[in-house]
Amino acid sequence: MGAAALGWAENDRGKEDNRKAAQYVRMSTEHQRYSTENQADAIQRYAEERGYQIIRTYSDAGKSGLRIQGRAGLTQLIEDIEAGQTAFKTVLVYDISRWGRFQDADESAYYEYICKRAGISVEYCAEQFENDGSPMSTVVKGLKRAMAGEYSRELSQKVFAGQSRLIELGYRQGGAPGFGLRRMLIDEAGKPKGILSRGEHKSIQTDRVTLVPGPDHEIAIVNKIFESFVHDGQSEVEIAAELNARRIKTDLGRSWSPAVVRQILTNEKYIGNNIWNRNSFKLKKRHVRNDPSNWVRAVGAFQAIVSTDLFEAAGAIIGARSQRMSDEEMLEGLKDTLEQHGFLSGFVINEAPALPSSGAYQSRFGSLLRAYSLVGFKPDRDYRYIEINKRLRGVHADIIRDTISGVEAVGGQVDHNPQTDTITINEEFTVSVVIARCMQTGAGAFRWNIRLDTGQLPDMTIVVRMGQMNELPLDYYLLPTFDMTKSKLRLSENNGLSLDAYRFDDLTHFFDMAARAPLLEVA
Repeated sequence: MGAAALGWAENDRGKEDNRKAAQYVRMSTEHQRYSTENQADAIQRYAEERGYQIIRTYSDAGKSGLRIQGRAGLTQLIEDIEAGQTAFKTVLVYDISRWGRFQDADESAYYEYICKRAGISVEYCAEQFENDGSPMSTVVKGLKRAMAGEYSRELSQKVFAGQSRLIELGYRQGGAPGFGLRRMLIDEAGKPKGILSRGEHKSIQTDRVTLVPGPDHEIAIVNKIFESFVHDGQSEVEIAAELNARRIKTDLGRSWSPAVVRQILTNEKYIGNNIWNRNSFKLKKRHVRNDPSNWVRAVGAFQAIVSTDLFEAAGAIIGARSQRMSDEEMLEGLKDTLEQHGFLSGFVINEAPALPSSGAYQSRFGSLLRAYSLVGFKPDRDYRYIEINKRLRGVHADIIRDTISGVEAVGGQVDHNPQTDTITINEEFTVSVVIARCMQTGAGAFRWNIRLDTGQLPDMTIVVRMGQMNELPLDYYLLPTFDMTKSKLRLSENNGLSLDAYRFDDLTHFFDMAARAPLLEVA
């Protein structure tokens, strides 16, 4: 074959390569017209009209478009493009909103720019403009991106307003009822349908849940807790010790702790008030603790089991305990506790009857670590292992319980093996839960060591990364076992994009995803 003929052949192959395309499809839950199948059909028609050959599909089913975290399909697409591991020159997307409803329009543009920088164009098949880089397409595209983000903001406001209205009507928005109370299921007309047992949830959209008084003996115990605290001057430590000595268990079947007693003494549901929006997690941003003025409160929504006077007296005692103490007095009490125990932790502070809560120290001094430094204590992890591990065992049990309840709440079927603590969802795949304790290096950086449960060989592992004080979860990682080549992992404060693809700030997305199995592709 002559040189001219070879040149023509190479040109033909080049043209052929330029017609190869990948498609990206994403469906959240807002509308059936955005199902991945409908998107793929529309994209296929577009490809046939333009002469494209679709050779690769990237998909995110049941994923919010607010962030890239948790969207494994888009993450993989970006990673493949950046690594130069693509045989296509075009990415086909149904419309701007399927690329994402990012709250910052520049973020949406950034991911498209990554593609453009690598010589790969992005085309939106259902939009009424050509994404050709012209001034008009740039203006329209920017407007569409802003509109996509605004849709999510408006939807968030509508959902918040709807939830607030339900709270004001006296309906619960989830969570355990608490010792001395029970959850009552009521129908659309407001008629009681029966008490929900632990782990049971409503199955009809129009049904609602409210709180009602529990058994008489539990109500008597709750009132005794308040009377012992207010009239007898007993501390939370003393009350918890007395309840444990009487072999009384909490509503979750556990022993009492001062923190659990304090929760009862400070929760307005015991005087019939329905409180919501103490914390916010709107539009996938960080959890924030809201000012009490922003709480949604419905007074007298439930039947009270404690008198308002008794509850307010307990609140006054708790409030005065930290308010009346100066910084010097709080630090002096902390120093005395350090001398008594030899070390400090949030657990030790909460257990000390003469001290405010660990949260009060965090609020007053900025962090517990700063309060520690002011009394000359440098945390020694070796001394804290026993106490931390004891608490984390409780966290592990809570995550197991919350996972079971969460998946069941969205229609999934869950079987729990108490011997191995593995969970089987929809008879399709198994999940284990691993708690990753936060540790600090000598240089001050935070690290999390993860030991995967290779003995049970679960299909997936939920890794709970604890916060700096090992008291509350920081975030969650979902690790498919078949992707893991090592039994041990080590996480830092900021991890790679490939690992972030499975990161959650809470488990809500996992509940929705798991309930849809076998749509999950589990090897």
